[in-house]
Amino acid sequence: MITLAELNSVSRNEFVRVAGPVFEHSPWIAEAAWASRPFSDVEQLHVALCETVRAASESQKLALIRAHPDLVGRAAGAATLTRESTGEQASAGLNQLTTEEIATFQKYNAAYREKFGFPFVICARLNRKEAILAGFEARLHNSIEQEVAAALAEIFKIAELRLRDLLGS
Repeated sequence: MITLAELNSVSRNEFVRVAGPVFEHSPWIAEAAWASRPFSDVEQLHVALCETVRAASESQKLALIRAHPDLVGRAAGAATLTRESTGEQASAGLNQLTTEEIATFQKYNAAYREKFGFPFVICARLNRKEAILAGFEARLHNSIEQEVAAALAEIFKIAELRLRDLLGS
């Protein structure tokens, strides 16, 4: 854990190393937000990071969404998720599914990827498996524009929780 004051005072490389994992495999977000230091509180830091994403190109936004793993996907089964994603999926009970539930998640993951070209993203820490499955069903009816917006909104929730974990707030 690090304090916000400490994070405000580190080099760009150290800032990216520490804050980069807040956004899944996308350290460019922390790198861009570094110039906005010092941050007065966690909320201001979160806003700066999210504004970096909002100002990004469509291809960068899609790359950010695509950096997320499928829920209950191959990476989870192969134990290659990031430490953060592993904990988040476990908090939603996704590490304790029946064979049938795993098959349901895999079916939804495939349908979602086929329609949108990126993984279904939801803040697992704020949901349980039933709500996540309901989210799949509802969001499969969205347009691509609606779904990019929904995925980014979920990514921002994930980032806020990860930031609070990082800074102990």
